[in-house]
Amino acid sequence: MNKLPTQNEPSVKDFLALFTDDRIIKDTKILMDMMERISGHQPKMWNVGTLGYDKYHFKYDSGREGENFIIGFYPRKAKTTIYLMDGTAKYSKQLEGLGTHTITGYCIYIKQLSDIDITVLEQILQQSFDYIKTESSKGPIDRILWKDNAPS
Repeated sequence: MNKLPTQNEPSVKDFLALFTDDRIIKDTKILMDMMERISGHQPKMWNVGTLGYDKYHFKYDSGREGENFIIGFYPRKAKTTIYLMDGTAKYSKQLEGLGTHTITGYCIYIKQLSDIDITVLEQILQQSFDYIKTESSKGPIDRILWKDNAPS
């Protein structure tokens, strides 16, 4: 069983103080500003090192329920992981214009922001945020959105 994401107690400030690489610090600041602007929320720590913005409630038919962030990212030296909780499949056309990256079902992996078109990323994040915000306003989300949007 996959572990549910949880908000952690360590502060964002303490987490960010762990970084010493100037590129990571700069990229993290840019992503933080972007996601704060999109969500209207300050970041919260989720799991080990994920900065998550806003949150939604989910409740599946299985009885499993909880909260998750709507958009977020995990800055690391080798690559930064950007999470799209509604999945990457629905953004395949836009991702073609993003630049150098790799993807999985709900993650975009970027070595550094200078490798991508930041405007395209912002558009994708805005659309993802808006979609999840709209879906969650109807009540708890009842399915794993990124699997729901995956190609058959």
